[in-house]
Amino acid sequence: MDEAKIIELYFARDEQAIKETQAQCGKRMYAMAFHILNNHEDSEECVNDAYVGLWNAIPPTKPSSLIAFACKITRNLSLKRLQYLTREKRSVDLTTSFDELETVLPDERFAPEASDEDIGKLISQFLKDQKEDIRYVFIRKYFFFDSVKEIAKKRSITESKVKNLLFHARNDLKDYLGKEGVTI
Repeated sequence: MDEAKIIELYFARDEQAIKETQAQCGKRMYAMAFHILNNHEDSEECVNDAYVGLWNAIPPTKPSSLIAFACKITRNLSLKRLQYLTREKRSVDLTTSFDELETVLPDERFAPEASDEDIGKLISQFLKDQKEDIRYVFIRKYFFFDSVKEIAKKRSITESKVKNLLFHARNDLKDYLGKEGVTI
């Protein structure tokens, strides 16, 4: 079943929508949760909570991409769950990903005039202007939290190539944000 029909099921409040979402998006939602949490039970719980979140969000929201919307909900729930579970302890992969971006992205201390939404739009525009391989690697690393090794395997390239693409993408993003008036 295509995404538009599944979304129609949500609007009709038909419980079949959950089953169809699970069939179409479940594996990707679980993989995202597992990359963040690294725990099967917590990942399954977040995915189940994401189905509830989808049910509650559609309607009124009518997403243009069901899988992107489902993954966004799963990602947010997984990050909240990770924060709850670890508090002082941090996942090495996630901490590394956040540390890498810390030198590129401003926060409210350094750029109080730049909202997260504005910065998100600028990042989206930056990624649209990039080559497909750079966009893929960047999103897999900083949105899905895949490891460099996993990205290299998925793209059939070396880990060194992935690291190089990420390094240049971060620097280019920093330059792009600076040109748009957002600096650290």
